Amino acid sequence: MRGRRQPAVPDGEAGPPPTGDGADVPPGSPPGGSPGGAGVAAYGDLGQPFDRRSPFYVGFVGGLGLLLAYWIFQALLGIGSVLLLVVVSFFLAAGLNPSVELLERRGLRRSLAVTTVIIAALGMLALFVVAIVPVIADQIRALTENAPIWLDQLQENRKVQELNEEYEIVDKAKDFVANGDFISTLFGGALGVGLKIVSALFNAFIIIVLTLYFLASLNTTTHAIYRLAPASRRDRVTRLGDKVISDIGGYVSGAFIVALCAGLSSLVFLWFTEVREYAVALAFVVALLDVIPMIGATIGAVVVSAIAFATDIKSGIAAVIFYIIYQQVENYVIYPRVMSKSVDLPGAAIVIAALVGAALLGVVGALLAIPTAAAVLLIIREVVVKQQDLR
Repeated sequence: MRGRRQPAVPDGEAGPPPTGDGADVPPGSPPGGSPGGAGVAAYGDLGQPFDRRSPFYVGFVGGLGLLLAYWIFQALLGIGSVLLLVVVSFFLAAGLNPSVELLERRGLRRSLAVTTVIIAALGMLALFVVAIVPVIADQIRALTENAPIWLDQLQENRKVQELNEEYEIVDKAKDFVANGDFISTLFGGALGVGLKIVSALFNAFIIIVLTLYFLASLNTTTHAIYRLAPASRRDRVTRLGDKVISDIGGYVSGAFIVALCAGLSSLVFLWFTEVREYAVALAFVVALLDVIPMIGATIGAVVVSAIAFATDIKSGIAAVIFYIIYQQVENYVIYPRVMSKSVDLPGAAIVIAALVGAALLGVVGALLAIPTAAAVLLIIREVVVKQQDLR
């Protein structure tokens, strides 16, 4: 198609300004456009890219990276306690989530199911505080008052007398227990006790609030995280994430059921012994310690048996026999049945995970170690191993 013909311009008249590549450039104008015009060329030609293999570039960027990593590490250390509260709250929310899903399967909406579970959980907590805590406090006071008597009975043993004469162990223990301020000494004085109580109450309040938020928005939160994955892998990430959360919830709720069985069975047994006066407190101690993997049940049995021996020899023997039998029932009947649908870990992995968790975060780390190890093992099995099989 031929171009349009330009109209003729009479002599002596100025024509339209020339356009195109052949346009005349006024003297002093920068190449590529009018003075002050837009464009890179208006301010000169671009130079060569910086050599990324230059020692200066590598050292400078590497130094910035190290400083950034160190700053992030220090920031994580500074908010470590807050992160621990968040993790514990998320685990508790995952533990309550199976109850919410059960109510959803019965026909309740998610909001009503969450409200019902929250009210039930808060009601149980309030009932425990109102009904059980005073009884436990009274029984702990009775244990403290009777401890010197038990130490006197223990001192009747000839071997113990020899050790006491040489090291004064029993005498120091009696003075420590008989002194009314021994609890304050444990926590650094009366002010230390007050600060510990306030800190514990504040942490408990934060955990409760965060647990409620996580439980109410668990699906929304997890799906928002899943959307960060590429679209081609989002379905697989969603399935793996839901499986991990399901395993965590199953383990937390299962551990609570196992501990409840241990506490109730201990309460029934101790009620028929000579230590029935401390039955509620000792049963609570057994249930609390039973949550700790591997060693919790053994520690609880040792504590109860020692107090039973100090009170009555027959009760002590009965306690030893009872806890030996009960631990076999718990290890081979109760625990496998309760945990069969939650975590699937080899015995060695459970032991290693609990030891590592306890070394890192103490009792809380031991509690969180097993579901975390199960989640890591699931990801390794479903992602890493299958990627290796494709090569």
